[in-house]
Amino acid sequence: MLFGASMFFTDYSMTPAALGRALEERGFESLWAPEHSHIPASRRTPFPGGTDLPKRYYDAMDPFITLTAAAAATTTLNIGTGVCLLNQRDPIQTAKQVASIDHISAGRFLFGIGVGWNAEEMENHGTVFETRAKLVRERVEAMKLIWTQSKAEYHGEFVNFDPVMAWPKPVQKPHPPIIVGGAFPHAARRALRYGNGWIPIAGRGGFDLPNLLQRFRALADELGRDPAEVPLSFFGGIEDLDLLKRNRDLGIARTVISLDSDPADKILPVLDRWAEIIRQVGS
Repeated sequence: MLFGASMFFTDYSMTPAALGRALEERGFESLWAPEHSHIPASRRTPFPGGTDLPKRYYDAMDPFITLTAAAAATTTLNIGTGVCLLNQRDPIQTAKQVASIDHISAGRFLFGIGVGWNAEEMENHGTVFETRAKLVRERVEAMKLIWTQSKAEYHGEFVNFDPVMAWPKPVQKPHPPIIVGGAFPHAARRALRYGNGWIPIAGRGGFDLPNLLQRFRALADELGRDPAEVPLSFFGGIEDLDLLKRNRDLGIARTVISLDSDPADKILPVLDRWAEIIRQVGS
């Protein structure tokens, strides 16, 4: 099982370059950056985490910029959006950003995506909450064409453009892995339909992992997809060695820990504890 770490990078957190180097030195496989373009003042939509919305959600930097800094400071660490809110992004421009960061990182980019939960945030981008999932699917389909064809065109309900030429093409072929975030069954179905991985969030919904995996594999069989092609990455890993070993043995591909947006003096001791856990889980 691989281990990653996620942080909302802010102007008061540990820098992405410093965190990337620290993770790489301690045996982590990946660094993930979440995304929120802004938080509307209305706060009409409740936070799925069940608490008040943490301040870091308001303060988050752009993930493509922070991850580029991390990529430049490391050599083996994978970097990923965890997750990119593709429902709020232009697909042509985002396709170029993904391909560019894949080049800057020498093929180390993981494209985590989601459909979003904050209705008023996406409404400010012109996205209708009820149709956001279909919008994201069309944007993914269109981006795949841009990444793989010299002249790409797409004509859907929400995404529509005549032939375009856009370079660079990604280093990873046919494109960086698309890892879909969200809960079962809807996000799992999206991951199986057009993704290369699925990110359920540990600790939300009180799910039973063996049962969840059984249902996921049954859904994969129903959709004609090999579940091995859509590995699971759990966000929200906790310091429980026995639990982590059980998850490893169940076939979880990656555990991602969530770090607070703190400076290095608070983050490094946490990473040191996890370095020992990583060693023990891998032994």
